[in-house]
Amino acid sequence: QVQLVESGGGLVQPGGSLRLSCAASGNIFSINRMGWYRQAPGKERELVASLTNYGSTNYADSVRGRFTISRDSAKNTAYLQMGSLKPEDTAVYYCYLQQGYTDYTYWGQGTQVTVSS
Repeated sequence: QVQLVESGGGLVQPGGSLRLSCAASGNIFSINRMGWYRQAPGKERELVASLTNYGSTNYADSVRGRFTISRDSAKNTAYLQMGSLKPEDTAVYYCYLQQGYTDYTYWGQGTQVTVSS
């Protein structure tokens, strides 16, 4: 089993910044990809950003240029640096990790990000 612990969410004003962290532990042997989804009330979960083991990134159009995903491989921790935050970024953000030849997916518990004045 793999455990993902997220941190860094909270309340921020529009235009502000936050950094989310996702620390992975447990039976980690071959990470293919780590990333973040988010889900706002009444909306479907959407991909925010992902980072492959080879360094390839993918961002939702709505966050490209404002958010940056990175990873500290030695710590098995992924980060999502969020800037120029907008009220529409308000959501629960879920970290995920995929590993092995089956791309088995593990999920974090979610962290709330609220952008409001």
